[in-house]
Amino acid sequence: MRKYLYLVLALIIFAIIHEGTHALVAVAFDEYQTFVIHPYGLEVIFKTPVAEREGIKWGFISGMSNVVTLLLGYLLFLFRTKMKPVRNPIINALGYWMIVIFMLADAFNLSIGPFIYGGDINGIVEGFGINRYVIQSIFFMIVLLNRELIVQKLLPVYGIKTKHPLFQSWIKLK
Repeated sequence: MRKYLYLVLALIIFAIIHEGTHALVAVAFDEYQTFVIHPYGLEVIFKTPVAEREGIKWGFISGMSNVVTLLLGYLLFLFRTKMKPVRNPIINALGYWMIVIFMLADAFNLSIGPFIYGGDINGIVEGFGINRYVIQSIFFMIVLLNRELIVQKLLPVYGIKTKHPLFQSWIKLK
């Protein structure tokens, strides 16, 4: 049960950082209205209705949170070997889950997520004028690369071994 507690805590930290970044960037563009907590997660409400949103600011409001969480994931990944020897099991477990979530969640959100629920990609497409399938393709490659990094570099640090095909190496990284 305790291991799931760390997963849930990592998800909460991720949601706060992701949605908090949306809120901070929205404040910078004077678009922040309120912050709502739903049973399924957090949501930032903006002043401008979705149908009226246009301009590059929406690319930044929608996209910056994805960049921030991915960069934090990579930063934590770089320190994976320094975090693991820490004798505190809470830091170890939380660090592991934060690396996994921060490296995969928003890459998934911008690659596969739009087929299911839309999400941040709509503001990025509107704001930057980039084709949605180009964005989805780039972030799908990031999902695959990050999955390989996790399988080949993170799991061994934490001594995790499995035969599950999703957690086996598909390509050899150096």
